[in-house]
Amino acid sequence: ADLRKQARQLENELDLKLVSFSKLCTSYSGARDGRRDSSDTTPLLNGSSQDRMFETMAVEIEQLLGKLTGINDKMAEYTNSAGVPSLNAALMHTLQRHRDILQDYTHEFHKTKANFLAIRERENLLGSVRKDIESYKSGSGVNNRRTELFLKEHEHLRNSDRLIEETISIAMATKENMTSQRGMLKSIQSKMNTLANRFPAVNSLIQRINLRKRRDSLILGAVIGICTILLLLYAFH
Repeated sequence: ADLRKQARQLENELDLKLVSFSKLCTSYSGARDGRRDSSDTTPLLNGSSQDRMFETMAVEIEQLLGKLTGINDKMAEYTNSAGVPSLNAALMHTLQRHRDILQDYTHEFHKTKANFLAIRERENLLGSVRKDIESYKSGSGVNNRRTELFLKEHEHLRNSDRLIEETISIAMATKENMTSQRGMLKSIQSKMNTLANRFPAVNSLIQRINLRKRRDSLILGAVIGICTILLLLYAFH
């Protein structure tokens, strides 16, 4: 019962701390957004009070989580030493509930902390970019002119690279088309060679057919001539 009382007390403290921790993260993001909207010249990170508060609260929450973990470990040892089965089951159920609460608080803490760090890192990055822009704007006319020339030259180089890439792409496509056409021409040539090899046999067959037709014509003419002569001889006799 004493361990459960300590665990509930720590859980209540953690609940309050996590609520305050979440509000700190929300106010940090809102304050930075409002500062950006109000003025372009106001620094994004002009104070570290919220950062110090974040570090302090994070350490306190980590200490409370460590204490609650220790209490849960002690309750687990006591549960393992209990001898009554029904009592042991009830204690195991209670221990599991406290472990789930600890896990939820730990997950919420790490999530809120990660969100806060992400927002701060983003703001630092934006502040660095804004400083670069301000330094660029506050530079002398010669430096600005030189920078503009460098930017134009960089743009020309990028355009040249793009044209070269397009030319290479066109050349590669042309090469692929020529390779494909060469394959088609080879296929046509092979077919023509095949047909040319077959033509002598066809010509020979046609010649044989013509010779047979000529022979049949001669035989038919001879038969007709003989029959005509015989008819004439028969008629004159």
